Amino acid sequence: MSASAVSMPTASPTLEKKPVKFSNLLLGAGLNMFEVTTLGQPLEVVKTTMAANRGDSFANALSRVWGRGGVLGYYQGLIPWAWIEASTKGAVLLFVASEAEYYAKSFGASDFVSGISGGMAGGVAQAYATMGFCTCMKTVEITKHKIAAGGVKPPSTWATFMDIYRREGIRGINKGVNAVAIRQTTNWGSRFGLSRLAETGIRRVTEKEEGQKLSSWEKILASGVGGGLSAWNQPIEVIRVEMQSKTEDPNRPKNLTVGKTLKYIYSNNGLKGLYRGVTPRIGLGVWQTICMVALGDMAKEAVEKLTGEKVTAKH
Repeated sequence: MSASAVSMPTASPTLEKKPVKFSNLLLGAGLNMFEVTTLGQPLEVVKTTMAANRGDSFANALSRVWGRGGVLGYYQGLIPWAWIEASTKGAVLLFVASEAEYYAKSFGASDFVSGISGGMAGGVAQAYATMGFCTCMKTVEITKHKIAAGGVKPPSTWATFMDIYRREGIRGINKGVNAVAIRQTTNWGSRFGLSRLAETGIRRVTEKEEGQKLSSWEKILASGVGGGLSAWNQPIEVIRVEMQSKTEDPNRPKNLTVGKTLKYIYSNNGLKGLYRGVTPRIGLGVWQTICMVALGDMAKEAVEKLTGEKVTAKH
């Protein structure tokens, strides 16, 4: 038998864990900080205001926010809570998603399934590591100004934080964290899947082959569709706001859980109440997409020059 007839077994490709580079973390933090400091926080404030005041229309919510301090009213909770969240959540996501994706692949999962698994695990980690107390304090900042309507000067951010911590401990400043975790894991899972479906549709319309790069506008469209449609889980966001809100209501149950809050909102405002604030949330998703995709390449070049490392993160 000739040597050429002997078929040698082909070695399976070695599974390698993606390294988490400083340049990737810097890129994510920079883009998130830009996004939240420009239009991100105003949209977040309007969304939270509508979710907390479920009888308000979009126009009423804008007027209510303006009445809390004019333009500055739209930036309540930005410093320090939104900045802390923006600068840390990307790092948490990258670290955890990288690990989860690696282990999912090691168990034989496809790239698609392991990608969703990584994103969902990263979303949960974001909630419990950094977003829980940040979203709680942002919501407190936005909703506590009802006190000012009664002629009483509301306490400062740090005074409020320490007061909650003294009275309720870690659980108090992380109120609603389970709702945040559900929102983040469903957000990342659906946003990833819906964006991929949109990309497939764009390729069919533009007759591009699988693997062929999409243009910046096509990427923005696909991610925008994914981000917008992922607002289907807005009820979780409304539940989260209600759990963290400082609004006083004698009819509201004590020691709110996700289930109790859902029942309370539905009994008072019906199904429509569970989707209050969905319009600014869709706008927020589109703005995040524009920042990450359209500005991502420019930010990528700047970070590579600054750190001397090649940025490998997808944006």
